[in-house]
Amino acid sequence: MDFKDNVVILTGASTGIGEALAHQLAQQGAWLALAARNAEKLEQVAAECRDHGGRALVVPTDVTDESQCEMLVDQTVAAFGRIDTLINNAGLSMWMKLEDVEDLASLEYLMRVNFFGSMYCTYYALPHLKRAKGRIIAIASVAARTGIPTRTGYAASKHAMVGFFESLRIEVEDDGVSVTIAFPDFVASGMHTRSLGADGKPLGHNPLQVDKIMTSEECARLILDGAAQRRRQVVMSNRSRFGQWLKLIAPGQVDKIAKKAIEKGK
Repeated sequence: MDFKDNVVILTGASTGIGEALAHQLAQQGAWLALAARNAEKLEQVAAECRDHGGRALVVPTDVTDESQCEMLVDQTVAAFGRIDTLINNAGLSMWMKLEDVEDLASLEYLMRVNFFGSMYCTYYALPHLKRAKGRIIAIASVAARTGIPTRTGYAASKHAMVGFFESLRIEVEDDGVSVTIAFPDFVASGMHTRSLGADGKPLGHNPLQVDKIMTSEECARLILDGAAQRRRQVVMSNRSRFGQWLKLIAPGQVDKIAKKAIEKGK
């Protein structure tokens, strides 16, 4: 029950990994500020969290809008009096080669969601987190450690996240704030259905073999276990762990593994 009575802002809380995190935090008795764009789905998740024993505040938020991120922080503090944990989970992926992109604005949008959204929320929550000696959790990706074909813009945004949060970790260490970066591999989260295609619109289907990849629930459990221990990072698959080591001595082999993973969808 590491998060009992812990005030948690959770972005991307309406589906997938975010929804699983919300449920598991509620089961521990957390006080949740749930953020995403879909207010109706957020209300559903909030009701389920209350049934699990947690407290839940719904704050519809588009993390690409700096003012809405500031409002999310302000409403959380107004409702609960403090912020103990910030989970930057809102994210968007892509499934297209760079040469097939019809409008580069779609890659800019990926950066706004994945990087700037996390930066905005962290900036406004940081004074409160310092007072609470709290936790920051950033949901990155295995794509933040290596190149992934069909993920150029997505990988770039996640690399940016990692550089930002690894730098921030050093800045806030003396304030008692921990920064945990999570590196999921493929997860059956529904995010891939919303991944942008070449036309800049959601794919509408999941190209992955869902029955052969990690569930959102298992991913959420690993993230919370690592955050509870204030670990620097959470690497979630043997493939990712092996890839980090292999890249030091045979980076070309890592490229082949990444290409094969995309081709097989698992």
